[in-house]
Formats: sequence, structure tokens, C-alpha cells
Amino acid sequence: MTDRPRIKTAKALRAALLGASLVMAGATVAPAQDGGLFAPRLIINGQTVTNFEVEQRTLMLRALRSPGDPEKEALVALMRDRLGAQAAEDLGITVTAEQVTAGMEEFAARANLTAAQFTEALGQEGVAPETFRDFVANGVLWREVVRARFASQIRITEAQIDRALAENAKTPQVQVLLSELILPVQGEDVSPVLDQARGIKAQTTSEGSFAAAAREFSASPSAQRGGRLDWLPVTNLPPAIAQKVLTLSPGEVSDPIVVPQAVVLFQLNGVSDQESAMPAQVEVQYAQFALPPTLDPAVIRQQSDGCGDLYPLAAGLPADQLRVTTQMMGAVPQDIALELAKLDPGESVLRNRGSYNELLMLCLRTGIPEAAPEAAEIPVTTVEGEEAEDQSPVDREAVRNQLGNQQLTAMAEAFMEELRSEAIIEER
Repeated sequence: MTDRPRIKTAKALRAALLGASLVMAGATVAPAQDGGLFAPRLIINGQTVTNFEVEQRTLMLRALRSPGDPEKEALVALMRDRLGAQAAEDLGITVTAEQVTAGMEEFAARANLTAAQFTEALGQEGVAPETFRDFVANGVLWREVVRARFASQIRITEAQIDRALAENAKTPQVQVLLSELILPVQGEDVSPVLDQARGIKAQTTSEGSFAAAAREFSASPSAQRGGRLDWLPVTNLPPAIAQKVLTLSPGEVSDPIVVPQAVVLFQLNGVSDQESAMPAQVEVQYAQFALPPTLDPAVIRQQSDGCGDLYPLAAGLPADQLRVTTQMMGAVPQDIALELAKLDPGESVLRNRGSYNELLMLCLRTGIPEAAPEAAEIPVTTVEGEEAEDQSPVDREAVRNQLGNQQLTAMAEAFMEELRSEAIIEER
């Protein structure tokens, strides 16, 4: 078992962004655009974003295994950072070094690390300490802008809370019909495969053209079906990828998604709502069985109807050759999570891990009902004030804060879109 480098760091970074896992060591980004590292890549209202900043943010997104095309997402994020900073300057808003340090500690704590440990972990992936600090500082600054402009406008009525509680009782189970195209990555440089995926997306004009590309290029067993998958509950997917998929229109292809040893494209073919309870989170238990050469994979799969059947087959082997893990879906490495999404309990898939074959089996999938939302950071008030009915105050206050945050997020996004539409943006 040799494919577990830097396992402590990888686990920490996965926890930071809902199931993100550490990118391969030494990953590189595309060469800087003409003009060198510190030449402008974007000019936004006269302020520049350099090639170096784009490369650094791309490396950081890859290290955190953020879904989507890392370079494209980096450009969008840096554009938003500049627009937010310009809005803050117009409003006379600044943040202190103490606020930024607290923000860094808060972000790192999601991975059970200190800011210094988290910075060091990112540094192993080529991310400069200033990149992490700037990332957090811009987030803190934008939060202060949003608070200053919109917090006083949030008003949640008791009637709105009643409607939200009623809607929560009939949350639909969303299912998606997807096609997949999986491009394997050989070695540590993902850039050529990303370029190939971008080219495939650009040439895909229909379900038929995507299916043809999947048959030609995809390394998944679904390639012979043109990448077509069965209907999947969206909660089966890793949360970050589910968010990407649900933003697609029917027939649209996702941006390339980088997972360990592969780049993935999805095409959305259909969406279906079923009137049944949809769990807020999904917990999975799965087995990874590193098969020795003496065991025939086909025989193992025939003899195994569940994870319990694997233990006798692993008798006498080193303990780490059969690992059974229980995790929230958001914490599962994305390459594993994408395979588990297609399986029912007791089903398995064979994965080539280079020097050995691995049997990946889904043992159990459990829906976790939605817990009470955490209190909002932005205080919100009611129209009715103290005259509101005293009905389950804890639950109603949680819903009130949840609705307030939803309103605040919508206002913030509308404001960012207004800034973007009025900005003069030049890409080099």
C-alpha cells in the first residue's frame, strides 16, 4: 500500500472545503501569459491582477480540490476580490491585521489546524503564505461590505418562518440524469489533461457529440454507453460537485473537475423531483480492498454480496489491505465519492491503482436529517418584535437566521453582479 503520501496533510485539507482532498505533490499550472509572472492578466477599473496572482490562486484551488476548472475559477475569484476591495474603498471600509489573522485561524480550524500549520501545508503545494493571507483578507473585507450595506435591511416576518417550516416538511428528493467523461492523469502534471477536457467541452454541441467523445476518450466503464449513467439522487454526489451539476441546464457540460488522478466532465441530461424527504447530509460506509495477485477480482466480486463477506477473504493479509471507512459524503475523497454515487449497498467497482487492483464496495448509505441551522453571524430582527407568538423559540430563531442569511446572500450576489456589470474589465 504505497499511494498514501502526506496523509495527515491530505486529511486536513479535505476537511477544509467539504470533502476536498490534497492534489498530487508538485502539481504545476500552465505557463504564465506573455509578459512574465508580474505582467497584468486582468485589468479591473484600472487595477491589475497579475499572472503570478492567477497562478497562485490556481495552485491554491487545486490544493483544496475545489470543483471546476481551477484557472477559470481563479480568474473569477480574483475579479470578485478586486471589485469587493474597490467597493470597500468607496465605502471607507477597512479591516485590521487582527481581523485577518482571526479569519485565517477560523479557516484553518475547519481542518483542525492552526493558521501556521495550514499555511505550511499549502506551502508544500507551492502556495505562497501571502496568497492564503490575501484570500482570507479579501473574504473578510467583502463580509464587512455586505454587513455595512445590507444587514439593516433584513427583516423576517413570522409568516415567512411559517412558510419555511411548511416547505421544509415536503422537501423534494432531487435526482439527476448525467453522462460522465473521465480522463486519466498520468504523473503529476494535470495541465495537459485539463487542456484536453476544455477542448472536448468546446466541441460538445449535443448529447450525441458528448457520447461520441466519451466512447473515444473516457476511462470509465460507462464509456461503452457513451458515458450515460442511471438516475442518481443528487445527495449521492459529493456536495461541491452536486452544486456544480445543479447549476447546469439540460444538455450543458460542466467545466472540467479535477479529482485525484483524473479530470472529469459531466453533462446534465435531466432533473427530476420526487415528493419525498431529502436528507440534508449523507453518511457512507465503504470498503477498500487492495487485492493481492493471488486473488481473482472476478471471483471476489462474485463471492461478495456485502462488506461483511470481504473479511474472510482478507484473512491472513496485512491489516491495511482491507480498510472500512465511515464518513460524511462531503469528507470522502472526490474520486472515491464519484464511484460510490453510482453504487447501491453491496455493489462494488474495481479500480486500478497502478501496482495493484482495489475493490471499492459501498457498505451502507445513510441519510442524516437536517439539523437546526447555526445562528447567523448577521443579527436579524422581526417586523412583529416582541408581539410574535412564542412557538418553539429555538427552532423558529434558527429558521429566522437561516432566512436572514439567505436574503443577505442574495443581496450580496446581486450587488457583486451590479459591480461587475458596471466595471471596465480587460483580460490580457
